[in-house]
Amino acid sequence: MSTRCVVVGDVMMDVTTMIDTDIAYASDTPAQVTLQPGGVAANTAAWMAYSGRPVTIVGCVGDDPFGRDIARALSGLGVDVQLQTTTARGTGTCVVVVDRRRERTMFPDSGANTQLQVDAACAAVTADCHVHVSGYTLLNPATRTVALAVLAAARTLGATRSLDAASAAPLRAQRDLVLDLLPSLDLLLANADEAAVLTGIEDPHDGVVALAELVGTVVVKTGARGVVAHDGSGFVVQPAPVTDVVDTTGAGDAFTAGFLPAWLAGDSLAESLAAGQRLASVAVGRVGASPLVV
Repeated sequence: MSTRCVVVGDVMMDVTTMIDTDIAYASDTPAQVTLQPGGVAANTAAWMAYSGRPVTIVGCVGDDPFGRDIARALSGLGVDVQLQTTTARGTGTCVVVVDRRRERTMFPDSGANTQLQVDAACAAVTADCHVHVSGYTLLNPATRTVALAVLAAARTLGATRSLDAASAAPLRAQRDLVLDLLPSLDLLLANADEAAVLTGIEDPHDGVVALAELVGTVVVKTGARGVVAHDGSGFVVQPAPVTDVVDTTGAGDAFTAGFLPAWLAGDSLAESLAAGQRLASVAVGRVGASPLVV
């Protein structure tokens, strides 16, 4: 039986803008614009459910059409939805610009995500689950207490715990906080930029070795170059599969959604990385960060 993952963190509505030409600044640039649920936690939960894995999402949305649409889409995909609702802020929104090189830049407004409450979040944690926390929830001062409380509750119950490093820019300001937290985790997932922020080491291979001294298993995603990982017993380098790239938004979230169930099931590190890459390949072949539609 698969371990249920409890994914805690950001739930957003993404406004994705695909651009096939150079941007005409201070003028008009033709684009393809789509509206789709997003956020690291919601994306990860959605891709897990898409793959038939048991998953719970814990987050907060506004009492508004976006919030209701997101909850409906997640539930329809098979996610156990435990979303709090607030009237204090509207549902979080993120404008995602995907340029002609298929690289993306994000402009997030956290919105209702900042209203996530400790008690309701911790209520979803059980001894037989795995808790995965979005780094955005840890790095945001408004929700840091929630992230730390959920991880502490999981540790007390004996549940395994993982963290997504989120994004290099906010991580840089909270580097020491994350480094202090790592020894209490079972798994860290980061990209090359995030690993460099944490270690001060630009080479991802050397960065993984340094991080492995702090946390049991480290996975560093290096985009088109593949994945580098270490689990204390060995070092694994997995090249990226060849695939047509449409949109890289959410590729890391899809990787996590593929990797975690395999890793929790006891598959080898190499097999778990391959599972993550297979799902990430599906993600980059489509527009948007998740399989959710509204």
